[in-house]
Amino acid sequence: MATEDELKKAAAERAVQLVRPGMVVGLGTGTTTRHFIAGVGRLVADGMQLTAVPTSRASETQARALGISLVDELDREIDLTVDGADEIDAELRLIKGRGGALFREKLVAEASQQFVVVAEESKLVDRLGAGAPPVALPVEVLPFLWRRTADRLAGLGARWVLRGAEDAPYLTDNGNVVLDCTFDGGIPDPEGLGRELKLITGVVEHGLFAGLTSAAIVAGPGGVRVLGSI
Repeated sequence: MATEDELKKAAAERAVQLVRPGMVVGLGTGTTTRHFIAGVGRLVADGMQLTAVPTSRASETQARALGISLVDELDREIDLTVDGADEIDAELRLIKGRGGALFREKLVAEASQQFVVVAEESKLVDRLGAGAPPVALPVEVLPFLWRRTADRLAGLGARWVLRGAEDAPYLTDNGNVVLDCTFDGGIPDPEGLGRELKLITGVVEHGLFAGLTSAAIVAGPGGVRVLGSI
């Protein structure tokens, strides 16, 4: 039986087949996306010309080491972005951000003509955040008065944990902290919760991705399948 990492690689390799010469490609962040970036690196080594936009310093470092041409600003849409996910529901709504790059990942996803998620099939769920134990929803917040922001999150029913220790919290590439939030019964209305989170002063971004995913490439013991359209 294939290992989890082998399944991740299988999904990522399928996504590599979508890359074409001349594309601007968004490079996501995480364990599955590292395999995709490695595949793009092989294409570049074989002579394919393309440009990429990394969503984190980790992805940037990997891409640069592979000789992939990178930019951090564009005057056009990104052709294709490939990224991972912590959970995927039947409507291709996502929880993302375990790797801490949710803000940049969402900026890149929203700038993309096609946003494709790669994952192994254990990430498929009936309801986001309803597992046992639940997958936490990351919320990136400003460090300034972060406890007040956390109180407002609690007002929405969130049980939050500051990522990292309070004397040395985890900081995103943007210099912000992350509150990992869980909700009793999961998240029945991702769009509605997403709108409420964005109204909270102090919240920079959240890890709910709704209405952005073109397709999910999912690998399991039975092989690789595509949900949505590529």
